[in-house]
Amino acid sequence: MNLRRLLRWVSGTLATVGVAAAAIVALNLRGEAPLPTAETLQTTPALVAQGAYLARVGNCMACHTAQGGAPWAGGRGIETPFGVVYSPNLTPDPATGLGAWTSAEFWRALHHGRSKDGRLLYPAFPYPSYTHVTREDSDALYAYLQSLKPVAQANQAHALRFPYSTQAALGVWRALFFAPGAPAAQAAFAITTSSSSTPDYQRGAYLVNGLGHCAACHTPRNAMGATRDGQALAGGLIPVQNWLAPALTDPAQAGVQAWSEADVMALLQTGVAPHGSVIGPMAEVVYRSTQYLSDADARAMAVYLKALPQQAKVPSAPPAPPAASAMARGAKVYEAQCAQCHGAQGQGAKDEAGQPAFPPLAGNRAVVLADPTNLVRVVLQGGYLPATAGNPRPHGMPPFQHLLGDEDVAAVATFVRSSWGNQAAGVGTIEVYRARERRSP
Repeated sequence: MNLRRLLRWVSGTLATVGVAAAAIVALNLRGEAPLPTAETLQTTPALVAQGAYLARVGNCMACHTAQGGAPWAGGRGIETPFGVVYSPNLTPDPATGLGAWTSAEFWRALHHGRSKDGRLLYPAFPYPSYTHVTREDSDALYAYLQSLKPVAQANQAHALRFPYSTQAALGVWRALFFAPGAPAAQAAFAITTSSSSTPDYQRGAYLVNGLGHCAACHTPRNAMGATRDGQALAGGLIPVQNWLAPALTDPAQAGVQAWSEADVMALLQTGVAPHGSVIGPMAEVVYRSTQYLSDADARAMAVYLKALPQQAKVPSAPPAPPAASAMARGAKVYEAQCAQCHGAQGQGAKDEAGQPAFPPLAGNRAVVLADPTNLVRVVLQGGYLPATAGNPRPHGMPPFQHLLGDEDVAAVATFVRSSWGNQAAGVGTIEVYRARERRSP
């Protein structure tokens, strides 16, 4: 290739890149109006109080507070398959936090996923859900955050691999997977039921699909980290954490269509209900967020979750019977380590007040999930319910990873999945190894 042809090739390539970059920018600016130059929001105590409540609903503090750090000052590392994203400072410090932001700029961050300076934000900040938040609620959140004590703490640079660290790559991702502002009630499902037009349903849809950002965990993701189309709330392995967030659309997993509204409310507000309890990442959500739901909002979420269309995943064939040696080994481990709390027949136990203390394992849908990851994680790391106003002294399960080897954990998991009427596939040592090392399949 001579010099002239080389220059033409370089020029053409740069022109193509320029056109592509312009197209990406145009796609990512769609729906955005110019921001006002002056602040017009009138802050009142009632607005601040509303914002404090909404911040709890969105569990915002959990990500924006580093362990041992100042509340709301950011710095918590959020691991993703593409590297670590560090949460920013949300206190009203003018140099390092939100002190110089306007309510319109804050709204743009939630609704469009863009920072004060126009940069595209990474979806570890769940703006694909927050885009459904109303401007009124955004203003309330802004008013609350501006009322906090300022903390001077500079934001930490993200540690993302190339090319995921570039705005161009993020722009392509957004062009493919993000459209701002779909109505929250239709964000997960376009359904029409007898309840879908009621105020409770609409409010529940808004909370679940907006600030609650339930889809961030309960929807499977593709190789690019985007939620899969047509599989909203259908469950999936939480990236990096490798806990299974069960499907809210499957009665055999976490679907609650057959539950009463009161039981769904109890699970959200206390972490325990007659049909189940929360552990793992969901325990933190209840502890930091949903236990503070008003009764009206908890009821609205229950109405929406109960209305979700259910589709049970029917296995193609019944599971193969586990090996007799695995069942015998698992029975010994169960008798020595588990039966005292969970009962000889897996029936569970109640406390002196008649409240559930240790969950039954017989007929427990969390035990017989097709993916045994959560069961194995609980055996290894323990299971702890959140302490809530409605359940202030929950019982917990100690970890056994220091006591039981992989073969014993696999055996006892196989035993409880195949006893007392339970019928689920056995667990192998490779699955225990993956859970112990927090590796995905």
